[in-house]
Amino acid sequence: MPNLNRIQKIEPGQTFFVTKQGLEEIKREYQKLKEIKIIKTNSEGPKILHSDDLDPEYRDFQEDLNLLESRLASLEYILEHNQLIGPPAEELKNTVQLGARVALEINGQEDEFFIVGTIEADPSLGRISNDSPVGRALIGHRVGEEIVMASPVKTSYKIKKINYSA
Repeated sequence: MPNLNRIQKIEPGQTFFVTKQGLEEIKREYQKLKEIKIIKTNSEGPKILHSDDLDPEYRDFQEDLNLLESRLASLEYILEHNQLIGPPAEELKNTVQLGARVALEINGQEDEFFIVGTIEADPSLGRISNDSPVGRALIGHRVGEEIVMASPVKTSYKIKKINYSA
């Protein structure tokens, strides 16, 4: 599931790299939130008997609505400014690029990462962002190459295999 909470601020002109599955999840969330907004604004609103300074129920309703509208605006921006992650050009398939599943030896241990865009990154699931330090370090490298990172602990990443199948 795409994680918009990882995005600190959406910059004008920013492009979001997403997988086909990630884009579908964003579309589903956007539709669901639009439906919730319609329900909230048509039926759930508290009666305005007092000013919003005196009516905590109304203030809470407005805060919820503002959060909902903010999330909808973020999703809408992403839907308008995304680029699907697909297989790279033939001449780049032997290097790590967005969309690659990379088998690695990390300080003698085997692991695998899927290189995705920022909003789909979840290191606990092996999905790392192309903007993360490790993702940036791996991009462009080939099988057999070793990347050593020294921040904060020296870690060696040796690329064992690169795969672009879904």
